[in-house]
Amino acid sequence: MKTIRLSEDDNVVTAVAPLEVGDEGATQLIPRGHKMAAEDIPKGAPVHKYAQLIGYAAEDIAKGAHVHTHNLEFRNVDAEYEFGTNLRPAPEPATRDTFMGYRRDTGRVGTRNYIAILTSVNCSATAGRMIAQHFTPERLEAYPNVDGVVAFVHGTGCAMGGDGTGFEFLQRVLWGYARNPNVGGVLMAGLGCEGMQIDWLVEAYGLTPGPLFQTMNIQDVGGLRKTVEAGIAQVEAMLPEVDKARREECPVSDLMVGLECGGSDAWSGITANPAVGHACDLLVAQGGTGVLSETPEVYGAEHLLTARAADPATGEKLIELIRWWEGYTERAGGSMDNNPSPGNKKGGLTTILEKSLGAVAKGGTTPLMGVYKYAEPVTAKGFTFMDSPGYDPASVTGMIASGCNLVCFTTGRGSAFGSKPSPCMKVASNAQLFEKQTEDMDVNAGRILTEGASVEEVGREIYEMWLRMASGEMTKSEAQGLGDYEFVPWQVGAVM
Repeated sequence: MKTIRLSEDDNVVTAVAPLEVGDEGATQLIPRGHKMAAEDIPKGAPVHKYAQLIGYAAEDIAKGAHVHTHNLEFRNVDAEYEFGTNLRPAPEPATRDTFMGYRRDTGRVGTRNYIAILTSVNCSATAGRMIAQHFTPERLEAYPNVDGVVAFVHGTGCAMGGDGTGFEFLQRVLWGYARNPNVGGVLMAGLGCEGMQIDWLVEAYGLTPGPLFQTMNIQDVGGLRKTVEAGIAQVEAMLPEVDKARREECPVSDLMVGLECGGSDAWSGITANPAVGHACDLLVAQGGTGVLSETPEVYGAEHLLTARAADPATGEKLIELIRWWEGYTERAGGSMDNNPSPGNKKGGLTTILEKSLGAVAKGGTTPLMGVYKYAEPVTAKGFTFMDSPGYDPASVTGMIASGCNLVCFTTGRGSAFGSKPSPCMKVASNAQLFEKQTEDMDVNAGRILTEGASVEEVGREIYEMWLRMASGEMTKSEAQGLGDYEFVPWQVGAVM
């Protein structure tokens, strides 16, 4: 068979291989991963995939025709929501799994042990990078339990106008990175006159300066050179203390995994994302936490999540986010359907509705236990959701700030992505990508198509790698040095 029909209710099928005219009834050339009409679809009629709506026929579509952006149109979602009608708790696991992590004084557990240089404003970004760059692998050889000194710099922190939303986002991100359990020591560097005052941040979030949390301003220290020298000295004083951390056996309930997808294709929602969803179910069964994000990429599939909401209030929080995003895109003169990228569409995805139905599969099947603002601390156990844009670096930055100590990233096109301080593993949705970018991809979910592997089998493989990487195993993105430039706080509002 050269096509897959995902549900008997679908009126399109997906091409497993490129279709020539006559193949499986095709009346046109249809690229691999793209859709073919399984029946005549009149103009204006709904088009279904995954037994769900993905758009409407923009013209009469004959059976066997290519269904894509030229003849499938998007309309805004107008759904009635049900809450808590599809609650399936994770089954009790046969064994209680563990990993080797760094238990912090806060009670939370790290999977890595970094020293973070956080900058309050773009004006101190160069100083932050210069401090971090001083600590080469050779200089860190004497501290084998320190994974590195990393600068998390950004281009904002001042001239931030509007209602304060963007300012609050940045505050929560900086605080969240300072408190992430994968960080053993923090140096926060500012300019001195910026809007994002370090003193205000420390006071507002209850941060306590001490040997492992230092702050400084360029204007107070006396310029860039003196700031870099002082910062290097402060980090050198931290290193022996941070190096004292030792891994110990910890329950999987201490893991919080950020669930991300980027550079998606038609197979993402059939192989990689459902496999990650099964891994998430295994994690939740152990008392751990999975965090789904990218609100624009659940648009059109949010009804599947509200049906899993543990209570109506949790479901309503998600709908409030959806409504905010509709207004946000309208004010900007955009559309929720702007989200699928050219690469997504080349890979076979047509509308945001189709993309979202595949994306939500990363969240598995267990109840939705909490919905959080961008970079807000995730406190619930189980499957949760955090608001974010669909831009991968901004989304992952928010999840790490929310407390994620691991990241799992699925891709069908081949995103070059990694993250620090929380390590990121990559799951390829198709075997061709895995073979082409084998140095970048950790797991080949394409085996579900090419080898007949089950979603559960690949999901178990992903879950077991989470335990190994949590215990220190390096992912392929880590091995290539990714993660230093993927810190991108979500910027909302006018630049004044």
